[in-house]
Amino acid sequence: MPSSQVRRSFLGSLSAISGMGLLCGLPNGLPSALGIEPIERLAPGRMQLSLAAYSLRDLLKGNKDGWDLFKFVDYCHQQGIPGAELTSYYFPPDVTDDYIARLKEHCRRRGVSVSGGAIANDFCQKDDQKRSRDIQQTKLWIDRYALLGAGAIRVFAGSQPKDDSWPATRDRCISALQEVCQYAHTKGIYLALENHGGVTAKAEGLLEIVRGVQAPSFGVNFDSGNFRSTSDPYGELASIAPYAVNAQIKVEMFPEGKKEMADLPRILRILKDSNYSGWVALEYEASDPPLEAIPRWLEEIKKSLHSLT
Repeated sequence: MPSSQVRRSFLGSLSAISGMGLLCGLPNGLPSALGIEPIERLAPGRMQLSLAAYSLRDLLKGNKDGWDLFKFVDYCHQQGIPGAELTSYYFPPDVTDDYIARLKEHCRRRGVSVSGGAIANDFCQKDDQKRSRDIQQTKLWIDRYALLGAGAIRVFAGSQPKDDSWPATRDRCISALQEVCQYAHTKGIYLALENHGGVTAKAEGLLEIVRGVQAPSFGVNFDSGNFRSTSDPYGELASIAPYAVNAQIKVEMFPEGKKEMADLPRILRILKDSNYSGWVALEYEASDPPLEAIPRWLEEIKKSLHSLT
């Protein structure tokens, strides 16, 4: 393992993630062969339910039938859930601080917390200008989500260019993540690297990158439906759960790319066994109409969470 992959150091400090009760405190000086340590947590873990705006993407794109993020927050309130993940894709293209302030006040009046956010980025690309653009865009959304009071933003790694070596791709991604995580730390917000295909299609690749990032305010976005190139996605999820600072639940799994219904109690038990405390956001992507299916799946997750207490 090259020197760039020595385990993360948080400089002996404890960093708190707003509203989620997670603590990180990783000591210096351990051999890199040990890899990154799991996030220190208090037992028992406590999870809160949220809904990702991406679940209603077909309505939010183009404000179909009057759907926007304000209406989405109202919908979360109607479903009796405490959190809403406000995906950046559905903000107005000319979003202003005034818009963010009004949206934050709207959430407050509805009793709905902004559980997190999501942006699109590729930190593996070779083009320095494009990668720099994505870094600056990430910092812009860090500012915006910090204003909203979100505790974490899920980010992507990207894909290995065809003409590039894995070490070079990995190190570019690590360098970009270190820069944006250091910036996120100044705003009191976490960045959560999602297992989202590309170089993070398997837990091994994801954690190799995570182990190389020497910066605070960083962890994993645990997405239950995204390990699609393995016969044991539940085993892969168990390996990343100890590093999660945000979690998303899908109702389908794809072992070796073959679709099957997810075992929701098993997924939540994996998080529980790691003493995960924080948001669990339903990200609905199945084929049934979302306005019909989402309430049913939220109830299933509520029952599973209740059975774990």
